[in-house]
Amino acid sequence: MLLQENVPLAPLTTLKVGGPARFFVEAKSVSEVSEAVNVAHAQNLPLFVLGGGSNLVISDAGWPGLVLKIGITGIKHNHEEERVVFDAGAGEDWDAFVALAVMHKCAGIECLSGIPGSVGGTPVQNVGAYGQEVSQTIDSVLVLDLADGQVHEFCNDACAFGYRTSVFNTTHKGRYVILRVSYALVPGGQPQLEYADLKRYFAGWNLPPRLADVRDAVRKIRLSKGMLIVPEDDDCRSAGSFFRNPVLSERQYDEVAARAASRNLQIPAYPALASRKKISAAWLVEHSGFSKGFASGRVGISRKHALAIVNRGDATAADVLAFKNLVQQRVQDVWGVQLQPEPVFVGF
Repeated sequence: MLLQENVPLAPLTTLKVGGPARFFVEAKSVSEVSEAVNVAHAQNLPLFVLGGGSNLVISDAGWPGLVLKIGITGIKHNHEEERVVFDAGAGEDWDAFVALAVMHKCAGIECLSGIPGSVGGTPVQNVGAYGQEVSQTIDSVLVLDLADGQVHEFCNDACAFGYRTSVFNTTHKGRYVILRVSYALVPGGQPQLEYADLKRYFAGWNLPPRLADVRDAVRKIRLSKGMLIVPEDDDCRSAGSFFRNPVLSERQYDEVAARAASRNLQIPAYPALASRKKISAAWLVEHSGFSKGFASGRVGISRKHALAIVNRGDATAADVLAFKNLVQQRVQDVWGVQLQPEPVFVGF
């Protein structure tokens, strides 16, 4: 295990802001993860676990303790009766893993193509896009329990998945280090085409699209929205979708719909659990005065997607935080809805 000091963290994130880690370890095995955790405990250092860096805002002060980057790799797959279980190290690149599953003609995560980050980050926020969520396919999650130093395995139900939530970012936030994740996929399964963007993309096709076609379509759609990491694209210097789509009760939805109607507008809405409705955060942002390409000093809104706050080149974490607060306050004032941020805020 190599223990480094004063390592810059901004280059390890997609938003490219934030200060250094006082101490830094990249652990490539379970034993190295345990060793790093023991060092943090022995020296009374606050511990932060870093994955792919795609959903983070790190403070300008950085992290005062130990940053543990999970670099556990390796993918195995096992054919069972009606499914194929892929077991992937938490440090594996997520999109590369999706590509592998599609290459093996296994359905279940094809719509999650192009999402930046690592495998280990997907259970934490129940990553989802274009009609799929990882909770639909996760079979188990292998973790190191920081409370007792033991390795445990969570089944799907034990993860308590919800919309962008799990035990790993709610009731047991900060307790577990994810080591490996197993996904149960359907061999020879059909791609999922529930999302409107995908339906439009494939409208007029004479033959049903294959898994590979859907993966390609999702990546192209994400590229058009600045949600595919392309080094030369300034709009990719973001933390992805910055706000969650609000899920409202019928009463709350009626109030928002009435405000929209008074402006001769109709807000996009989708059914959610328990007779609730999910509304578009991007729509709320755009109709609160923050159009695509909106700039505020060194930060702004992506030219391609209203939900992405982007670093225009030399922004600080303080710039990002101030702009986030501005957007939230404006949406609250105009629509009476409090937007909830999606990224993890570190060191604030």
